[in-house]
Amino acid sequence: MTSAIVLDGSGLDIPGVVAVARGRAPVRLHAEARAHLTTVRGLVDAMVASGAPVYGVNTGFGKLSDVSIPAERLSELQANLIRSHCAGVGAYLREDEARAVMLLRANVLAKGHSGIRAEVVELVLGMLNADLFALIPEQGSVGASGDLAPLAHLALGVIGEGQLGRGESRGDAAVMLRDAGLTPASLGPKEGLSLINGTQAHTGIAALALHDARNLWSTAHVAGAATLEALLGTPVAFDERIHRVRGQPGQLLSAAVFRALTLESAIRESHRSGDPRVQDAYALRCMPQVHGPVLEALEFAEAVVSRELNAATDNPLVFDDGSMVSGGNFHGQSVGMACDFVAIAMTNLGAMSERRIDRLVNPDLNQGLPPFLARDAGVNSGYMMAQVTAAALASECKVLSHPATVDSIPTDGGKEDFVPMAMSAAVKLRKVIQNVRHILAIELMCAVQGLDFRRPLTTSAPLERAYATLRGAVPFMSRDRVLAGDMSAIATQIERGAYDRIVADLRIGSIV
Repeated sequence: MTSAIVLDGSGLDIPGVVAVARGRAPVRLHAEARAHLTTVRGLVDAMVASGAPVYGVNTGFGKLSDVSIPAERLSELQANLIRSHCAGVGAYLREDEARAVMLLRANVLAKGHSGIRAEVVELVLGMLNADLFALIPEQGSVGASGDLAPLAHLALGVIGEGQLGRGESRGDAAVMLRDAGLTPASLGPKEGLSLINGTQAHTGIAALALHDARNLWSTAHVAGAATLEALLGTPVAFDERIHRVRGQPGQLLSAAVFRALTLESAIRESHRSGDPRVQDAYALRCMPQVHGPVLEALEFAEAVVSRELNAATDNPLVFDDGSMVSGGNFHGQSVGMACDFVAIAMTNLGAMSERRIDRLVNPDLNQGLPPFLARDAGVNSGYMMAQVTAAALASECKVLSHPATVDSIPTDGGKEDFVPMAMSAAVKLRKVIQNVRHILAIELMCAVQGLDFRRPLTTSAPLERAYATLRGAVPFMSRDRVLAGDMSAIATQIERGAYDRIVADLRIGSIV
């Protein structure tokens, strides 16, 4: 049985998010965190009893923060906050993304600066453990005052209104909670605001996207090395001395991976002498110089997101001395900018892969391989259209790489006058990663077809393993057939980590 993830507001990491969001690991609240939540909630109750005006507790919200709310209407205030902020549109987040958002919100609440009751946090965890997930539209957040609309849609299910999902089914939230043995929350002062104020929607998407991006980084090395072999390229450009004198750590590691992937290749030995080429094209020769910076971008973004997983991002925040202080930790600039940066990095990874695909299929560039890797070319078009698809995906990635966080449209009557558009940054990063996964699937498909034309010569042991993995799902193309299913099958292999594991098993440096 998968080990439980225990939330205390400080120890959650990206692998933990993946374990709960995709692996359905059980999750529970740490006993000390529960006790601390009870203490902090007592502080909030004392403030309410004092009658002193506190933002979001006994006042309106945003531009309406100067409106005082009478004590007998405070619960109504919290429920209305959730209802009024359910203003999202568009497609719902995927189930794994919705689960990630729920987990992150529970973890931040467990940190103990929100003033919410432990029972509400445990209800969210109960929903996760019962495989219930919130239906969260992906559009409607500017990432300022946090992801208000997405988190409001999450909170709506918590109070037993709207709908929830479980697997492929959708149903009335109150009924689904009841059937799972759970009771909807009746919110007290500040608890509605605590549920919807924070950065967890875009951060949840980002955490899963970064996990997937790491997978693609490794896969790109397998695809690139296989292409190098199919094109009779030289691994000389991966010589450690070249990369050591530049000193960029990501480049050094990338070159080491390429050296290990091409070690002891019979294909390489077959053309070591007599090849008039001194250098390969940049898409082959400069792979470490491009893949290396991509890794460094991922490491930077992982650090940002890992901190945000355990960050108090509510407003106002409650502190142990009884004070409640308003600030701006809900502003999503940090994670939004990291998502923009990674989208640019991953677009470069995909665009370089597309150039290698062109070299594999282009009869003017592919070192004697059949035109478009087709037997009986002319009657058969081979992988001609696969490269066209890769070009379309690479071009779309370039459009999606325009940064979202450089834009700002003031909202809330000018109170929120500089916003980060962090949710947009996260959603388009997810799309870039999906595109790059399919580009790499196409490259692997073409590279393995090229390796078949080099038989009986064999490549290195790791690349022969990659060859066998791909051929286990997609046979050699001896004559034209529908390619969409082949590309989809390989993309699924990539998504499940088949090629990432080949690189991990090389046990090189920090990729272990």
